[in-house]
Amino acid sequence: MKREMQALMGMLLMAGVSGGGLAATLDQELAAIAADPAMPLASLSVLAVRGGKVQYQYQTGRRRIGVHAAPATADTLYRIASISKMMTTFGLMKLVEQHRLALDTDVGEYLGYPLRNPHFPEQAITLRMLLTHTSSLRDEAGYFWGAEVAIRDKLTGGEAGVWASNAGPGAYFTYTNLNWGVIGTIMEKVSGERFDRLMKRLLLEPMGLRGGYNPAEFSTAEIDDVATLYRKRTIDTERWNPDGPWIAQVDDYSARPPAAPANIGNYVIGSNGTLFSPTGGLRISASDMGKIMLMLIHHGQHQGRQILQAESVALMFSQQWKYDGGNGDTYRGLYQSWGLGSQRFGDGSLVEGGGFSAAGHLGEAYGLISTFVVDLERGNGMVSLIGGTGADPERNPGRYSAMTRSEERILTALYRRAILGQ
Repeated sequence: MKREMQALMGMLLMAGVSGGGLAATLDQELAAIAADPAMPLASLSVLAVRGGKVQYQYQTGRRRIGVHAAPATADTLYRIASISKMMTTFGLMKLVEQHRLALDTDVGEYLGYPLRNPHFPEQAITLRMLLTHTSSLRDEAGYFWGAEVAIRDKLTGGEAGVWASNAGPGAYFTYTNLNWGVIGTIMEKVSGERFDRLMKRLLLEPMGLRGGYNPAEFSTAEIDDVATLYRKRTIDTERWNPDGPWIAQVDDYSARPPAAPANIGNYVIGSNGTLFSPTGGLRISASDMGKIMLMLIHHGQHQGRQILQAESVALMFSQQWKYDGGNGDTYRGLYQSWGLGSQRFGDGSLVEGGGFSAAGHLGEAYGLISTFVVDLERGNGMVSLIGGTGADPERNPGRYSAMTRSEERILTALYRRAILGQ
């Protein structure tokens, strides 16, 4: 009864949020966080879902800075970094539903060659292991290569830094981007489609979402909406200067449109799934991420269409790995529980004072800091996209989590105002 009364009070407090006092207060709080001189943000786009409906959206700052300056809007497309892994997993789960892939099959059957950790050659590697970062692959030798490179050579060539020697497949969690390069390669192999176009067919087009994994194929309007990612840090010397200018890091299309990857005309589909970065290369808006969040909350349905089976959604966000004190690298306590391509966050790890348990994914690259977290049971969730950081995030640590203090403040404000209605 207490929970139902709290929910009712929250609904009453948030009624008329689009023009009400709580929304205005939240606007001011988020604007102040973005303008904080200790950690200024180039842009910020957020969205909150309450009870299965979008409750609040807000943008501040600029998607482009300089001669061609333009503000961040609800349509601004951000390169969302590692949240792309979760989005890629949605596409993979569609292939599982179509019985073209199975989670516990030796992935060598899909690749066309054995995939083995040379230190543990008798142990098969499965999609479930790749999706839970327990495959024993590692990133030390890299996780992105051009169209002229065959990923097979990297995986089987004996190069140092590709495989763990201390733990075999399935035994130990280490967050590894290369897992998703292999996943993207497998998706291309079984579909016969290039990864960027496959994801448009499986996820983006059925939901009417803009953007994608390949800006070279964006429309003119989409290119104009892409946010350049910034830091107040030089690219060559990597020195931070919070009082200096914003420096473009990636996706700067103000002077020229995006180019296709080099040698793409000679690319052999299924030879190198890293090419369009299934690990971090999706450009999408907070608004469209909100549509995906609602699809998940509504058991895989979007506007009456079944995008993912309800069973796939439940499986993706169910616990597949949990830290037991010695079975993984938690990265300063950040990783405690994992689903299939999704992280599980316990109470107290996302908002100050606790009260919000969720699943989803985080991302950080080129100045961007991104968050997608959803409580599927209660139908509540938050999206936060920071388009650039003006100070070293390592000098702006969180007070109660492994996130930055800016992230903590943004998520806590969204949760208290837009979800709890306080």
